[in-house]
Amino acid sequence: MNQPTGKRDNSITLTINGQPRTLETPPMKRLLDLLREDLHLTGAKEGCGEGECGSCSVLMNGELVNSCLVPALQADGATITTIEGLAIEEHLHPIQQCFLESGGAQCGICTPGMILATHHLLAKHPQPTLAQIQEGLAGNLCRCTGYIRIFAAVQSCAQQSSTQGDTPCTSTSSGTSPSPSASSLS
Repeated sequence: MNQPTGKRDNSITLTINGQPRTLETPPMKRLLDLLREDLHLTGAKEGCGEGECGSCSVLMNGELVNSCLVPALQADGATITTIEGLAIEEHLHPIQQCFLESGGAQCGICTPGMILATHHLLAKHPQPTLAQIQEGLAGNLCRCTGYIRIFAAVQSCAQQSSTQGDTPCTSTSSGTSPSPSASSLS
C-alpha cells in the first residue's frame, strides 16, 4: 500500500526572457524572489512587498504584473519578460534609451518598472495621450523626482517610433551604441 509522502511537485516550467526554464520552487516563494535569488535577475526590485510601488514589475504573458504578489508556482507555463530581457544584446532597448536621454532614469529602483510599464503601455497605445501615459504608469511610484521627465521619456519614445516607422516595443535592434550598457538601466 502506497503511503502519501506529503511531498508535492513544486516544479515549474516557464520561459524567462526567451529562455525556457524548469525550476523547483517552494510553495510560498514569490516570483520576485525566484527571479532575484534563483536566476540572479535583479532588475525587478523589492520596493514595498505589497504591490503598491511597481518596482518589482515584470511582464507575465504580456501583462504588467507586480512580481512581489505572484506566487512562483502560479507562473508555471508563463512567459516572463524582465528588464534584462528588453535589452538587445549589449544595446539599450529604445525605451531605455529614451529614458536615459530624457532624464527619466533616476536611482534605478523604480526605473526598471517604469520602463516595463512603458513597454506595456506603448504596445497598447503606440501614440498615447498624456492621460493614457499617466494611467499607464499609475502603478509605478518614483520617490526621487517628479514625473515630468518620465512622462517626457514616454512621449519621446512614442514620437521616435512614429517618425521612424517602427514600434519601440517590438523592435529587435536598437541601433544604439553599446555604451552605456544595457545592464546599467536594470
